[in-house]
Amino acid sequence: MTDFEWKVLQATMTIPFGQTRSYQWVAKKIGRPKAVRAVGQALRKNPYPIAIPCHRVIRSDGTPGGYAGRMGPQKSRLLTLEQEILWKLAS
Repeated sequence: MTDFEWKVLQATMTIPFGQTRSYQWVAKKIGRPKAVRAVGQALRKNPYPIAIPCHRVIRSDGTPGGYAGRMGPQKSRLLTLEQEILWKLAS
């Protein structure tokens, strides 16, 4: 992985459990505000999807976007699961 890709993954790890941030947010966080598409490509290469929660990165319009290089319900399911866990912990 490149330095850029590792910076993307490190920024992604700072997103709190049950919350989301946009690809744009990640790009700004690593000091590369115009590298939104490159952020998506770096997340696509995430070698540790369980440890590095790339599913928490969504599009600016609030839609999920791709997950592990594919479109599908996996990303939404993981986010819903995290929110359910938080809700149960708060009960």
